[in-house]
Amino acid sequence: MPLFRSPSRRRARVPERDRAVEVLGVARNLTSATRLLDVLPLLRAEDGVDVSFTVNPGSTFDGGLAEYLEGQRATVLPWREATRRRFDLVLACAVNRSMRRLSRPLVVLPHGAGYNRLVSRSTGDTSSSAGLSRRELLHRGRVVPDVIGLSHEEQLGRLADSCPAALAHARVVGDPCFDRMRENLDWRDHFREPFGAVAGRRLVMLNSTWGPHSLIRRHPDLPLRLVNALPVDEYVVAVVLHPNIWSDDTPFGVGERLRPARDVGLRVISPDNGWQAALIAADLVIGDTGSVSFYGAGLERATLLAASGEPELDPRSPMHAFGCNAPRLDPDGDLLAQLRAAERDHRPSELRAITDGALGLPGESARILQGVFHELLGDRVHPPAPHPRPPRYPDPAPATGHGPTAFDVRGRVREGRVELARYPLDPDRARARGFLAVTAEEGTWSASAQTAEVAVRRQPHGELPPRAWLDRRFADQPWLSVAVAALGERRHLVRLRDGTLWEAWVPEDWAAPSPVLDPVVLGAAVYLWLTDTDPPTPPPPPHLPIHTGPTLTTAHLRPR
Repeated sequence: MPLFRSPSRRRARVPERDRAVEVLGVARNLTSATRLLDVLPLLRAEDGVDVSFTVNPGSTFDGGLAEYLEGQRATVLPWREATRRRFDLVLACAVNRSMRRLSRPLVVLPHGAGYNRLVSRSTGDTSSSAGLSRRELLHRGRVVPDVIGLSHEEQLGRLADSCPAALAHARVVGDPCFDRMRENLDWRDHFREPFGAVAGRRLVMLNSTWGPHSLIRRHPDLPLRLVNALPVDEYVVAVVLHPNIWSDDTPFGVGERLRPARDVGLRVISPDNGWQAALIAADLVIGDTGSVSFYGAGLERATLLAASGEPELDPRSPMHAFGCNAPRLDPDGDLLAQLRAAERDHRPSELRAITDGALGLPGESARILQGVFHELLGDRVHPPAPHPRPPRYPDPAPATGHGPTAFDVRGRVREGRVELARYPLDPDRARARGFLAVTAEEGTWSASAQTAEVAVRRQPHGELPPRAWLDRRFADQPWLSVAVAALGERRHLVRLRDGTLWEAWVPEDWAAPSPVLDPVVLGAAVYLWLTDTDPPTPPPPPHLPIHTGPTLTTAHLRPR
């Protein structure tokens, strides 16, 4: 066969069609719906393919699913209509015997990192992985799917044990979701910015599957405790919860549960869009034995398990081995120390053999799936592309709260520079780490404002001019030591209790991004310089180096 064909010869392989190729995507829950959206772009509209969707009824977690699909500008057919129409191809990412009512051929794929969970209410036994059982795959002795997609050849042995009749229908097709994430790795820097993972900050991705063994069920307060435990200039935390949690608890319930953590900095990722981009952007992953944590380890992120669900996993599955061997996080221990140790001691090769055992044929899934579809559809569509490229993920848009308005700051002056770390003020902490710095949004009469040493206004164009606001703040809070009024992203006005004023700024550096000087960091650094030097050496020098984690910023100060 020649390597290249002329354009006219290629076109001759596709005959004129009287009607478009009709493809049906079948969703049972949000997880399977988002996986369909990873796969269906392989069937291109320019090849004359029309795609419709339907919701296969019966899942506990199908609430709002039709509305979600309609929000993707998709045509959604009622289940009854879908069972009465003829389609050229039916694709599902979760199997159920009721799908026998649909036209053929039917292709089913996993909706996670392989087939791992023991769900007896679906499988009818306690030994078959969900998706590989006789109860799901057979109806009156006949195999329901025409093609059963497996992500790795290790699943062939488990399928042969649980449903031998289905083995002839199995095809190892790799993992299209993981391949798409790998293809999007070049967008890592682009995806990090919406999370605020800039200027040296590390992105921690907290994730939870659903069920009694999940992280969020075992440790519901971990999101808030994690945000409070990490310096805000060194870490940002994002959370992704399994779609079934959102469906079971409602978006309102999830929002209320996470609101305290969100208000002090937690980024919340929508269950239908963004978790893949967040995983690409992440530096550390904290989770449980769900697919997101498994994918994180597959992408060689430093991964810690805060919960593990081996009792509900097939003991022969790679996910079970992952749960037994992945490093652990002690939710009641020193969270910051454990994260720093996880990055320091991270060895990607330690889990590679396990993740490779489920994520087979890396980089080949799109090509293989296109080949499967072409075999089933024949010459009614163009031959598959030699190297189809998965599409880029949309930009993540994490939901955030107002952010912390009171900070617990600790630091010191060493070798002529200020080193400091600021944390969201934790009202449940028995003792403060150091001194308090508050923003204008904290008010003047809250308990934290009444004991704060530093007060800051972050809005340059407030109702009062900067100097007037500083004077008013000291009049309302005579116990303050330092107050700062922002003049812009990198210029601020600083006042001491005795009325001394400085303008502080950070100059632009050649061939460097535009600098940003956080006014809370500036106020805390000035306070530390005034109080931590021995003997005291006020005023601060004209050039004040400030270390926040890995970032060094030199603030220039000039008096009025």
